[in-house]
Amino acid sequence: MLSQQNITASTSTGTSLTSGGATFKVWAPRATAVYLNGRFAGMAYDQQTPDRLLSKDTMGYWTGFQAGAADGDPYRFWVSGTGTNGYKRDPYAAELGLPGAFPSSSCILRPTGSYPWHDAGFQTPDFSDIVIYQAHIGTYAIGTPGFASNFLDVAGKLPYLAALGINLLQPLPMDEQEANPGMGYGGADLFSPDFPYVAGPAALPGYLAAINGLFAAKQLAPLALTDIVSAPGQLKALVDLCHAYGIAVAFDVVYNHAGGFTVNGTLDDNCIYYFDRVPDVGNNNDSLYFTSQDRGTGGLAFAMWNQDVCRLLQDNAQYYLDEFHADGLRYDEVSILLSTNQANGWAFCRALTTQLRTAQPRFLQNAEFWPGEFNDIPTSVQPVLQSADEGGAGFDVVQHDALRIALRSAVGSAAYGASAGVSMSAIAAVLYPPGMDHAWRAVTCIENHDLVMAGRNPRIPVLADSADPSSWYARSRSRVASALLLTAPGIPQLFMGQEFLEAKPWDVSPSGPYLLDWASLDAGDQVMTDHLRFTQDLVRLRGSQPALRSDNVHAYYVSDADRVLAFHRWLPSGQDVIVVATFAESTWWSYHLGFPLTGFWREVFNSDVYDNWVNPWAAGNNGGIEAQGPPLHGFAASASVVIPANGVVVFARS
Repeated sequence: MLSQQNITASTSTGTSLTSGGATFKVWAPRATAVYLNGRFAGMAYDQQTPDRLLSKDTMGYWTGFQAGAADGDPYRFWVSGTGTNGYKRDPYAAELGLPGAFPSSSCILRPTGSYPWHDAGFQTPDFSDIVIYQAHIGTYAIGTPGFASNFLDVAGKLPYLAALGINLLQPLPMDEQEANPGMGYGGADLFSPDFPYVAGPAALPGYLAAINGLFAAKQLAPLALTDIVSAPGQLKALVDLCHAYGIAVAFDVVYNHAGGFTVNGTLDDNCIYYFDRVPDVGNNNDSLYFTSQDRGTGGLAFAMWNQDVCRLLQDNAQYYLDEFHADGLRYDEVSILLSTNQANGWAFCRALTTQLRTAQPRFLQNAEFWPGEFNDIPTSVQPVLQSADEGGAGFDVVQHDALRIALRSAVGSAAYGASAGVSMSAIAAVLYPPGMDHAWRAVTCIENHDLVMAGRNPRIPVLADSADPSSWYARSRSRVASALLLTAPGIPQLFMGQEFLEAKPWDVSPSGPYLLDWASLDAGDQVMTDHLRFTQDLVRLRGSQPALRSDNVHAYYVSDADRVLAFHRWLPSGQDVIVVATFAESTWWSYHLGFPLTGFWREVFNSDVYDNWVNPWAAGNNGGIEAQGPPLHGFAASASVVIPANGVVVFARS
């Protein structure tokens, strides 16, 4: 018998385990009846009888308390409406039941606040210090071809990621997808981790030993098997270990639309589409959570005119922060969200960003917003970054493509040979992200999940030399592109495999043929290991030179004819850095450049050293140069420097 015990005005939507049972609350304002089915205290309830009927309040929420309900119990809602009757999954379900039953699977009761976190002392890095690593959980750490890698597989890569030096992991969306495998951008069960990313019971003892070894290496207490039995527990273990290894986690969320509501071409009648089961007369505006708006995403826009719909999304974001200790969110296609919802979309963004910033001031809120993508959204990023108090959307940072376009264009042009025109001036013009009040507001990249997915655009080494992506031309041009990305202002983002010169595109299939080539890297492939070392040292350089993380940049010398670019990074207190890059195919042995100060400048980085490490023929500056020449290029001093072919050298003066 259901009761209203423990149900109050503050009862959370979804489920809450309490002493002696669990509360259930679901929003279905136009339903005529909502019944709770499931198995509780060993008893199965699958009949729509009066004792299983939830009580409806004036706001359209149905509530009830089930005595004896416990962690791991399966449940579902049977919804009766004026159009249809049938089962619906809880939109707030923390976990779904056996994958083979999907989409008719049950939801699983899970407690909140029970995981034994180790990360009390962890802090999200300052935004200007962040280096992002983007990865797809299902294809990042595959152990057996044909089977997706899971959260605990990815946890096993954390020593590797820590050695790489990145400090923020950004997985692609991980909530349950109606189509598997997938990129993660077609979900409809926003709180439930995707089935393929959850390790099965038989494998858990082995995973437990591995992750406890990682905790032990940091002098942290072990987990118990019960801590990782659930899907949320496994994701929490991944985040917890990230924090133990100094890596923040920002989840990728999709609030501009939901999935296509079909499984293998058949309507997923258990999902939130037409949740309260009114008649479907072909007008998607009648669907409880959605409108008829679609901007080519393959899914319908959320109805943000309705505050209860907004509450679902706001609760989802808060859930990531509270339950998974998220350090930030990457919001997919805010451009679409604002276009499809207009004033309601802006109000939603303001409320959401304010809510999360109030809860956690260092929470990184990263909007994918493309100015002018649609004719009804701003042509500038400023309204999106402007504070909510001032009428803006309140996001901290946005994806920015200016540097990416310039660098990829230069690499592609250089691939046509020594006589081709390469626009170094185009790179110089966007070293500082155009339109930003602070450089760290721009997330920059040269590869990402959208760009280099199979069938779209090539990876950088293929763009550099499509005939042989491991040739010297491919290796050296790729080093220049990555070095400029990581020495320019902004928040740099790497895409999985970029760090070791993966040439294949990627896709979502765990069966290949586009899987990351970990085997060659582990076997000591010279090209891959050299490029990995290069990336590791470059990330460390960014961390060791504060000027490289500042707002300040001045491209003081550009020659498109010579394919040479030199720029100055600095802090007001000093610690100046000079970066010199070329896409020329021959070394410049005595190139005269200005320097801000007279005296000795250390050569702190030389990309040529990493070709057949340690490159015995590296063209360099013998550890540094003396800037004793006359004033040049607006600076007080000058020097002749060696710039290796298709190379980058960095000089520092502290």
